[in-house]
Amino acid sequence: MSTLSNVETGRGQANPPSVRLAPDTIPEAKSSQTGASVKYVPAPDKRWYVFRASYGREDRASDYIVADGTFVYIAKRYTHKLVNGKQKKVLETLIPNLLFVYTTEDKAKEYVKDTPALSYLTYYYNHFELDDDQKNPPLTVSHKEMENFIIATCNQSEHLKFVTESQCHFKGGETVEVIDGMFKGVEGRVARVSGQQRVVISLTDVGLISTAYIPTAFLRIKNEE
Repeated sequence: MSTLSNVETGRGQANPPSVRLAPDTIPEAKSSQTGASVKYVPAPDKRWYVFRASYGREDRASDYIVADGTFVYIAKRYTHKLVNGKQKKVLETLIPNLLFVYTTEDKAKEYVKDTPALSYLTYYYNHFELDDDQKNPPLTVSHKEMENFIIATCNQSEHLKFVTESQCHFKGGETVEVIDGMFKGVEGRVARVSGQQRVVISLTDVGLISTAYIPTAFLRIKNEE
């Protein structure tokens, strides 16, 4: 396992000692076009940038960026769709148009501002902060939240949901950890979503993601430690 203790958070500050270890199960970023692959390796000068690709071209953007040697994560889930009159199980993006790119500030700017092949790519801006020029800065996600997000979604479960606050009926304010099953290691809050008990995680300024059904026996309240 590789530690995230030396990398920066989305706010540009060192991560606290409580940050968990990055799991070996984080998949490599791969390009379907070139076959290139990039392993996620924590680095002190990199952050998780959120990019938006217009008209559902996030996979196309990912292929280009991965081929350039940069790690990209796109959360996906399986879904059943009617294709040529037959039901087929296909992968779709969980959060439409968004990709998460682990890179430096200069490289992120190069992709968005100075790469003609990525003219359809833009920053996903942080609308809750202002920079020195009184403009919204590009949104970055903290390492801890991103790690939790990857653990929750890398299994590509068809029961994953990108949800709103109104769709979640939270059972309390405690943070829980899933200690067994395909979502083991995920931390979040327990809620009823679509009539089932699930764990809901948050990506600040992006949204909420719910797991599949989680039985109570698979949950441990974090603040009881």
